[in-house]
Amino acid sequence: MKNENNVKVTNGYVALSILGFFLLTMIVGIAITKSPAFLGLLVIILFIAKGFFTVNPNGSKVLVLFGAYKGTVRENGFHWANPFFTKQRISLRARNFDSERVKVNDKVGNPILINVIAVWRVHDTFKAAFEVDKYEEFVRVQTDAAVRKLAGSYPYDNFDDERAELTLRSGMDEVNDALENEITERLAMAGIEVMEARIGYLAYAPEIASAMLKRQQAVAIVAARKKIVEGAVGMVEDALEQLSRDNIIEFDDDKKASMVSNLMVVLCGDKEVIPVVNTGSLN
Repeated sequence: MKNENNVKVTNGYVALSILGFFLLTMIVGIAITKSPAFLGLLVIILFIAKGFFTVNPNGSKVLVLFGAYKGTVRENGFHWANPFFTKQRISLRARNFDSERVKVNDKVGNPILINVIAVWRVHDTFKAAFEVDKYEEFVRVQTDAAVRKLAGSYPYDNFDDERAELTLRSGMDEVNDALENEITERLAMAGIEVMEARIGYLAYAPEIASAMLKRQQAVAIVAARKKIVEGAVGMVEDALEQLSRDNIIEFDDDKKASMVSNLMVVLCGDKEVIPVVNTGSLN
């Protein structure tokens, strides 16, 4: 596969001086001889003038002669080259690509919305000009394909796949690295350098977002309840142990069960408990 070939061309100001000499010769010749033959120089001057071009900072011109690639000019400034050259401008500046949000299925089949933000630039002008058709469109399509492949390789979270150590939501650094490598590999044939790529937006699709939110809330409530119960059981055990150790009161099994039940209700209840004072016997 052919790569970019950087070439040097004639300084534009030198060529302009030569062109000025031809123009001056034509004017003087016509003035002295009164002959229209010198007008033939005008055709030459106009032909030479077609060879002038400029290259802006972080820009380039790809030179092609009758279908043959002759090289790329990256040097900034005013230049002159063979007037028969066709010159294609290719920018070398870094560009942002913010893809549209696409709906895809993750590894376990849940529909999600995802988009990617990438920073890229042309690294090889020959490949960008001749290996692909419309390299900017190529970047868009291949980046979209990379996002779809990535989304199908990982679950959104580990609710449906508890064995998954890496998910789109929890493993952002690893996922972004994988995304950047995938896009870089796809765009290499077009001479594109990927400077950065990361997920810009990630969420469940609207049709399941509400259900997934309720499931997440349920999981959080269960986890919180579990912690509350574990703490309440520990407090009840400590209370019974201290009462028994200090011989404050002796419980039979029924009284112990009743006390445990009451304490668990008090400690685990959602609402504030209203105490009932027993002024009589515990029996």
